[in-house]
Amino acid sequence: MFHGVPVLLAAWSALLIFFVAVGALFAAVFAIIVMMYGPLWFQAYCTRARVSIWDLIGMSFRQVPSKLIVQAKIMAMQAGLGDEKEMGVSTRRLEAHYLAGGNVPNVIRALIAAHRADLDLNFDRAAAIDLAGRSVLEAVQTSVYPKVIDCPDPAKSHKSTLGAIAKNGVELRIRALVTVRTNLKRLIGGATEETIIARVGEGIITAIGSSDTHLTVMENPDRISKAVLERGLDAQTAFEIVSIDIADVDVGENIGARLQADQAEADTRVARAKAEQRRAMAMAREQEMKAEVARNRARVFLAEAEVPLAMAAAFREGNLEGVHRGAHN
Repeated sequence: MFHGVPVLLAAWSALLIFFVAVGALFAAVFAIIVMMYGPLWFQAYCTRARVSIWDLIGMSFRQVPSKLIVQAKIMAMQAGLGDEKEMGVSTRRLEAHYLAGGNVPNVIRALIAAHRADLDLNFDRAAAIDLAGRSVLEAVQTSVYPKVIDCPDPAKSHKSTLGAIAKNGVELRIRALVTVRTNLKRLIGGATEETIIARVGEGIITAIGSSDTHLTVMENPDRISKAVLERGLDAQTAFEIVSIDIADVDVGENIGARLQADQAEADTRVARAKAEQRRAMAMAREQEMKAEVARNRARVFLAEAEVPLAMAAAFREGNLEGVHRGAHN
């Protein structure tokens, strides 16, 4: 009976060694996890960012920078963006946006700026704007602080002013400043600044062209701004026009007078051409009359040439006296 005691002790020793080895392995793994993820987890825990240790481990397997996600989550919570159901700023969504190629810190900063400015912007819309290739942070900043656009844009056009002609034919050269702010609801799929510049330029040219004289425009430049604003030029664009200000108005050429002078010159040339045509026709008629006179003279000469022939024929026939008598009659 005492021979089984050593075997039992050996079995218990082996089992104890196994548990000690497993415990040591778990302790080593736990120590590695604490060393790798402990500071980030503790930082998230202290800031109520709600990022578990398992989320941090999963990020490593998914090749997602855990520090970036945790810092973004901390920024959102500390800025008071609300809970995850309200704003949609969850750890999984931040990871998904990063894996889709988005700029996570830029989206969080845009959400914070929009929240502070009381703008209607949630995580889904901000992420969509970011993935569409537009800077959502710049869009929010432009919505808070309106942007001034030159019309025309000297960087994209070889002209520094817009040229338009009033009804009296005088050209006006105008430079306008368009103040716009971003419309976050129409940012995706909305037209860009180039469309705004083109539409404003078209509206200014139309407003000047409908004015009776250039003096009316120069006396009240704000009439142009009001007329352009009433056209709703910011429809289907990513911006909302705040104001249109006429920065500079210069008088150009008197196109109407120049056109009238050109028309008078053209009329003079037409009259000269018609006079030349009449002169040529008169000369041609004169030549025709001269030819007719020459033809009649030739006929007279032919008739005179026939008289001797008739006298000779009458002489041969013995009728010369009758010919004389007929000639006298």
